[in-house]
Amino acid sequence: MNTTSATSPAELHGSTADHPARPAPPEKSPVRAWLQPSLIALIVVAAFIGCYVGIARVAKPHQLPVAVVGSRLSAQIQQALGDSVAVRTEADAAAADHALRHRDVVAALTPLGVNGLHLEVAGANGLSTTTAVENLISAYAHGADTAVTVHDGVPLTHYDSRGLAGFYVAFGVTLSGFVLAQNILGLSRTLHLRHRFTVMAAFAATAGAVGAVLAGPVLGAVPAPFVPLAATLALLAGAAAFTTKLLGTFFGSVGIPISTLLLLTVGNSTSGASIGADLLPSAARVLSDVLPPGAAVRAITDLSYFNGAHATVPLLTLAAWAVGPALLTWARSVHTATRNRAAGESAAPARQK
Repeated sequence: MNTTSATSPAELHGSTADHPARPAPPEKSPVRAWLQPSLIALIVVAAFIGCYVGIARVAKPHQLPVAVVGSRLSAQIQQALGDSVAVRTEADAAAADHALRHRDVVAALTPLGVNGLHLEVAGANGLSTTTAVENLISAYAHGADTAVTVHDGVPLTHYDSRGLAGFYVAFGVTLSGFVLAQNILGLSRTLHLRHRFTVMAAFAATAGAVGAVLAGPVLGAVPAPFVPLAATLALLAGAAAFTTKLLGTFFGSVGIPISTLLLLTVGNSTSGASIGADLLPSAARVLSDVLPPGAAVRAITDLSYFNGAHATVPLLTLAAWAVGPALLTWARSVHTATRNRAAGESAAPARQK
C-alpha cells in the first residue's frame, strides 16, 4: 500500500495550520525592483567620487582673510593678489595678532625691518589653508624682492599634525547617528514614537560623551574642553539621527540614500577639514556653512584652538538640524494619527447601517 500522502498546494508554499501561507514571489520580478537599488548605488558612488575628488581638483584660495599692518602694505597686497585674499588693514601687530587668534583672519602680515615681512599663520586652520596663504605671500615677496619669515602662532596639537582629527571625529559621529536611525526606522511597529525619540536622544548624548573622551583625554588629538566638545558631538549625532529618521519617514526606502548623499557624502566632503572652507568653490562653501558636518568641524576647531570665538553659529546650526527634523517627524505622526482616527469615526456609522 502506498502510504505517501499527496502534497497540497498550500504546503508547497509553506502553509500549515500554524503558519499561514506566504505569497509566492512573482515569476517575473518588476524591472523597478532591481533597477532602483542599482541606480541609487551608482548615484551614491558617483556623488562620493565627484564630491571628494572634484572639490580637491578645483580648490583654490578665494577671499582668504588676511590681516595686514599698515595701509600702504595693505594696498600693495590687495593689488598684487587680487581676489585670492580679503585684506583687513590693522593699525599695529598686536591688533593683527588678536584677529588671528580670534579666527577673524587666517594670517597676519607685518613689516619687518627695512625690507622684510613677517607672516604669522594659524596652523589650526588646517594644512590646506595654511599652505595656500604661505604660498600667496611668498609669491608676493618674491615679486617684490622682499624676504619673508613665517611663524605658526596657533599650531595644531602634536597628535593631529595634519589637522584632520576633527574631520574624523565628525565623520564617525555622523555615521553612528545615521546607522542608529536606520535601525530605528525598522522599529516603527515595535516602539511608540516617543520611545524611539528617547532612544535617539539618549544615544546622541552617549555618543557625544564617548567621542569627546576618546578624541580628547584618551587620544589627545582634539584639545577642546570636554563639556563643550561632548555637547557639540551630541548635537551632531542627534542631527544625523533625526534627519535620517525624517527622510526615512517621508520618503521610505529612498530616504536612506538621500541621507547618505546629504550627510555622509556632500556634508563631509564640504566640511572644510580636508580642504579649507576658504578654498572651496562658492556653492560648496555655502553647503559647508549649513550642513551638520561642516558646522561640527568649525565648532570643534573653534573650541580646540580659538577659545570658542565663533562656535555659537555652528552650534545653533547643529541644534536646528536636530530639533527641526524631530519636530517635523512628530508633526507627521500626529497628523497621521488624527487622519486615521477621523477615518475610523466616519466609517463607524456606515458599519452600523
